[in-house]
Amino acid sequence: MSRTIKISGPDSLSGTLNIPGDKSISHRVAMLASLASGRSEIGGFATSADCLTTLECLRGLGVDVELDGPVLRIHGKGLRGYRPAEERVSLDAGNSGSTIRILSGLLAAQNFTSVIDGDESLRLRPMARIIEPLALMGGRIEAREGRYAPLTIYGRDLAPISYESRVASAQIKSCVLFAGLYAGGRTTFREPAPSRNHTELMLPVFGAEVETGEDGRFRIAAVKGCDQLNPVYYRVPGDISSAAFFIAAAALLPGSEIVIKNVGLNPTRSAFLEVLKDLGADISRENVFENHGELVGDLLVRGRRLGTAPEGMVLSGEIIPNIIDEIPVLAVVATQTEGRLEVRDAKELRVKESDRIRTVVDGLRALGGRVEEFEDGFSIGGPQRLKGGRVETAGDHRIAMAFSMAGLMAEGTTEIADADCARVSFPEFYDLLAAATSGI
Repeated sequence: MSRTIKISGPDSLSGTLNIPGDKSISHRVAMLASLASGRSEIGGFATSADCLTTLECLRGLGVDVELDGPVLRIHGKGLRGYRPAEERVSLDAGNSGSTIRILSGLLAAQNFTSVIDGDESLRLRPMARIIEPLALMGGRIEAREGRYAPLTIYGRDLAPISYESRVASAQIKSCVLFAGLYAGGRTTFREPAPSRNHTELMLPVFGAEVETGEDGRFRIAAVKGCDQLNPVYYRVPGDISSAAFFIAAAALLPGSEIVIKNVGLNPTRSAFLEVLKDLGADISRENVFENHGELVGDLLVRGRRLGTAPEGMVLSGEIIPNIIDEIPVLAVVATQTEGRLEVRDAKELRVKESDRIRTVVDGLRALGGRVEEFEDGFSIGGPQRLKGGRVETAGDHRIAMAFSMAGLMAEGTTEIADADCARVSFPEFYDLLAAATSGI
């Protein structure tokens, strides 16, 4: 039975938090390690259900995977070392869009046929966006209604392409670049705005040749086909998107002071911090260093009453791919600041684990909030006085966690329905929240 969590607001948040490993990085490093020639060791691997799903898919393809606490050992089979899953057995991507979309790029290049599927939510998420470029490379994929899971992937030889994506998406980009490892020559991916660049930073760590740059309004990433990837020792930093919930709450609650240790500060992921600072949040970066091309450091967040949103503050265009996962909690922040914050160009939120524009709007209204909904975003004026109520999460982990933060701001008690869906990305979320507050 799904669990309902009840939250009431504390005076402040305090303590030192160690956030689990970055989910986006963990998916990618596990997949590339499975293709390396030899054993890789990965520290700080994400504890999320989504990332464990990726490991199960790799096991289903014959890869030896050992997970010992936060340490993952993968005995890579080489680029051609996958074996087909047992006859009539589908690879199960669960709720993970990263798993099904990125892994499909590798399956398209194998010498066997695979079927990959997911849960009810994943079966509603668009897959034509990866089917198109893989077909241009010579791949053959059958999908329900031509665009939904389950996907039947007929592995075959692939050719390099130069592909222009209509949306900025790190999942599509990673799918194409991973497939490009198997294609002779140079595979190029163009996108209209910069999406997170973990794949471009990680591929050279395994020995692949990667080029990045700009071409007019497009951001470019290209990979050269290769015969072998090298095993690695890799340390995954804490997940900034998971940390965002605590950062937002601590920044909003006067008297709070938290330190978040060893979190990823990749510039394509950290615009959320700059938005909060523009609103007057007190956030400091400390002990910053570079590891595997990724910036990592500690964050010190002190709570205080935030200032006024810059007049006409609109989050749109190129910043949206950078903050796409943090938009639900930014909606909560907007209710507590002076002025108006508007989010546009975020229609991609409609095809996440839930329709996140709709679930954000419904959640705020359930707490007495005022919000104007658009097809591609919303507008929120503040400050608003939120009142305890019941928030339906639609089984979406980021909605559950964002509105848990809203519960800390609201008068009275807030109920978060199906709160256990947070395990998809952050199993430790409610334990850490209880440790930092007295509000559960």
